[in-house]
Amino acid sequence: MELTMLNRYKEQVVPALQEKFQYPNVHMIPRIEKIVLNSSFGRDDDRKGSLEATIEDLGKITGQRPVATKSKLAISNFKLREGDVIGAKVTMRSRQMWEFLDRFINVASPTIRDFRGLSFKSFDGRGNYTCGISDHTIFPEIELDKVKKQVGFDFTIVTTAQTDEEARELLTLIGMPFRKQEKKEEAPAAA
Repeated sequence: MELTMLNRYKEQVVPALQEKFQYPNVHMIPRIEKIVLNSSFGRDDDRKGSLEATIEDLGKITGQRPVATKSKLAISNFKLREGDVIGAKVTMRSRQMWEFLDRFINVASPTIRDFRGLSFKSFDGRGNYTCGISDHTIFPEIELDKVKKQVGFDFTIVTTAQTDEEARELLTLIGMPFRKQEKKEEAPAAA
């Protein structure tokens, strides 16, 4: 499979970012470093079964084997002990990262019910973007008849951008389906 997303980044996005922000050095142009998927099932009664289902489904979506995450603290109200397995995560770089991004933008996000676009407000101030997905069945790799449990996850796109504006422009040029920003209409002046 040709890395069309990577080619698009090199041929279209890099020159557009260079033109807009006037970087003095080509190495200052923002790029995507990694994408981290994180899923948590918290205080589910059947943690072992949930872990297996989550790891299996996230593995199908990303093409990599996720790692189990464990609790750092003991919280008695949640019947949670330190070291209990509470979720799974996977970090994608290079080829898997570009393939996941391509599948999310072009295949999965259009199938989200009542999808109006992703929020512009999910940047962290350092050029990274986080998005939450409540249902993993939007990805074509998941067979609906074999789904044991609905898995929600969030993914973070880590970029080398210094500001949110640079990261927003990078992701917009790549094709992230952001919501259309509505301009606030000015109220008519009182006479």
